Amino acid sequence: MLTPLAYGLAILLNLFVVFIGARFLLAPRASAAGYGVPAKADGDAAYLTIKGLRDGAFGILGLVLLAFAGAHAEAWFMLVVALVPLGDTAIVLRHLGTRATAFGIHFATAVVVLISAALLFAV
Repeated sequence: MLTPLAYGLAILLNLFVVFIGARFLLAPRASAAGYGVPAKADGDAAYLTIKGLRDGAFGILGLVLLAFAGAHAEAWFMLVVALVPLGDTAIVLRHLGTRATAFGIHFATAVVVLISAALLFAV
């Protein structure tokens, strides 16, 4: 029972990151607003595209690790990747985004990613 849960959560999280990456590529300004720090209208859209590309690559890398290297490698990946939503929490707070977004989206995501890592280490 633990193995399907661990793999299922890891797959879901990785697919979600691929989705976020695609969204930043297709609708960068709306994605930035959803992130918690809206992009400036006259800002450089290249940075939003870079975020989309990198998020997509992280999600694909997680899926590849899970498929070809196994649960233990994916667990280490998730442990390291949890730093990203923790950093996102700080970024949103530093740039005067709402605490609800910082903690309800980004910090909560970090917690779920850490739970995923723990489940993967357990299988």
